[in-house]
Amino acid sequence: MFGLQRSSTELGRAINTVSIMSRRSGRITLQARDSNTPDQTAKATLKRRKSEPSKKLRPAAKKQSYEIQTCWSEEGASPCILIETPHKELEPADPTSFKQYRFKNLFIKASPIPRLSWASSDDVWIKMLNKELKYVHDKSYLQRHPKLQPKMRAILLDWLLEVSEVYSLHRQTAYLAQDYFDRFMLTQEDISKDCLQLIGITALFIASKIEEIYPPKIYEFAYVTDGACDTWDIQRTELHILKALDWNLCPETPISWLKLYAQVEAQKDGENFLEPQFSQETYIQITQLLDLCMMDIGSLDYSYNVLAAAAFCHFSTFEVVHKVTGLTWESVSPCVRWMSPFMDTLQCEPKPQLKNFPKVKADDRHNIQTHVSYLDMLRRAQEYQIDNPECQLSPVAVGMMPTPPNSTEKPAKP
Repeated sequence: MFGLQRSSTELGRAINTVSIMSRRSGRITLQARDSNTPDQTAKATLKRRKSEPSKKLRPAAKKQSYEIQTCWSEEGASPCILIETPHKELEPADPTSFKQYRFKNLFIKASPIPRLSWASSDDVWIKMLNKELKYVHDKSYLQRHPKLQPKMRAILLDWLLEVSEVYSLHRQTAYLAQDYFDRFMLTQEDISKDCLQLIGITALFIASKIEEIYPPKIYEFAYVTDGACDTWDIQRTELHILKALDWNLCPETPISWLKLYAQVEAQKDGENFLEPQFSQETYIQITQLLDLCMMDIGSLDYSYNVLAAAAFCHFSTFEVVHKVTGLTWESVSPCVRWMSPFMDTLQCEPKPQLKNFPKVKADDRHNIQTHVSYLDMLRRAQEYQIDNPECQLSPVAVGMMPTPPNSTEKPAKP
């Protein structure tokens, strides 16, 4: 544990190389508040705020959702398509103006999930897709915070992965923390670099309570910051984050999408869909690629399901990816190309091995978050991006790439 405390100190020093991370008045705060303010002033302020129009910085979610409709083909089959429909709050009074939404057809394959005995596979699939519209993330939030740089985010996430491994937290927990952090920063303005560690450890604290059966205690999260944050700081920041996120805490992360894709690909008839059937060794290789990509802020240009599909594509063929995701090559190819430098970097590293964790069963080891020298690998991958400008093309520009050749015309990927 001493080593983890030392890494926390090194976190501050690392961010200090970009810009100094320091505590002011012995405590990191998101917003300075005077605890001696008289009650009358507080009540007057509250009353005034209620009378003023709400000015929320919270990003607006895409006001559409997906629904399944059946269309009949000439052969008599009834394939399903997903049609983007407007949110009820946005339905216009003029019926003719509704056409702008009605014809936004998204021809995505219906649920690749096999028939389930405990739920409708179509309903499960649609709910997962709708979360991609509800939970908005965007790398442009750095424009709201002039004092922050992308490298600071990478250093923080690298440290959070290390903390997750020390406490044997699940991969889903670490990815939830990353999602909370990025979405919270999108709702704020001019956050100081001094607050990053506090926001990050609080996001991990919230995520552990959502995902873990036995989450670490709050004093343990304060302990790993090596005195930079205390339990009161974390509790106060927790409430601030929850309010900013409007208590929307259940996104489908790249890990949850990847696990679904891997399970659908490995699914056998008669097997319980809830029991993992995919290879643990291959799974941890794909998750390491996702870990590395997540640390680059450019990953926020893509939806989580596309990120997971692109990572899966680097370890399989597109035919398999299309089967388990329903995504077209045009929607996946920009992310596949953007991800190539990260894949090339990982291929120069030893293959990840399953680790043993205390009190973790052998069949659950692949679900525990691990940490390697991600910062060094990220630096090499970004240097490769600079040397290969085509990997930095925007999703719109790369979206014009031709469709992939048939499986008989291209070599299978390792």
